[in-house]
Amino acid sequence: MPAVLSPAPTRPPVSVVPVRTLALRRTRLLLPGVRQLRRVSGLAAAVLLWWLGAVQGWLGSTTPSPAAVWRAGVELVGSGEYGHHLLVSLERVGRGLLIGIPLGVALGLAAGLTRAVEDVIDAPVQAFRMLPHLALAPVFIIWFGIGETSKTMLILIGPVFPLYINVLHGIRGVDNRLVEAARSCGLGRWGLTRRVILPGALPQILVGLRQALGVGWLTLVVAEQTATTSGIGYLMTDAREFLRTDVMFVVLVTYAVLGVLSDLLVRLMERRALAWRRGFAGV
Repeated sequence: MPAVLSPAPTRPPVSVVPVRTLALRRTRLLLPGVRQLRRVSGLAAAVLLWWLGAVQGWLGSTTPSPAAVWRAGVELVGSGEYGHHLLVSLERVGRGLLIGIPLGVALGLAAGLTRAVEDVIDAPVQAFRMLPHLALAPVFIIWFGIGETSKTMLILIGPVFPLYINVLHGIRGVDNRLVEAARSCGLGRWGLTRRVILPGALPQILVGLRQALGVGWLTLVVAEQTATTSGIGYLMTDAREFLRTDVMFVVLVTYAVLGVLSDLLVRLMERRALAWRRGFAGV
């Protein structure tokens, strides 16, 4: 009887990690620090170019250097004038955004979820969107007076349109196959909206929020330079009358910092709300 050869014992496969994979893992570990360093280096380069332009006269003879702007800012903070005007501006833009953002989201949701509502409101919204809302400042002063109401109305109308567009197209961009699959699983209208449509539209909605905040700060600049006696926009107008270019640049830097901080806040919200998404993050 021929001998039966038993099969050789199988060894567990040895996992071999390519060198490229190890390098990518190390890169991911270092990535947050590297990205922060790149962002700081970009700001540092912008300040350096500003300083060179002011010293060499590339930006005109009256452009102050960053050091002169810093000294003017310290002087304004020390006198308490800067803090007073900044708080007034934050209150104005907060009041306008507190009304404008929910209004834009509500209009976008209504038009995106119901085609009949879109047929009714889309044409008027698109018509008003084409109007330069910053040029409506004199009209709002005629309608609402020179008080805070006209400034609030001007600030709130700006964020409505980018939010409306992004919410509407975010909802309409949801894959219809996902909607049909959810319906086949027995989801009703509310469950479909909450579990499928809104999560699918959320990336586009957050893009609209970033644009809306930028428009809000831009509108604040115009609102505070017309018939007002407080706010950082008024501080800039007053500095222009007395040829204080260093104070004017303090206000410009303030607007820039406030815009960057609001954008970082929305990015943080995006990172937390869209932790489930695995999109392309660049190379």
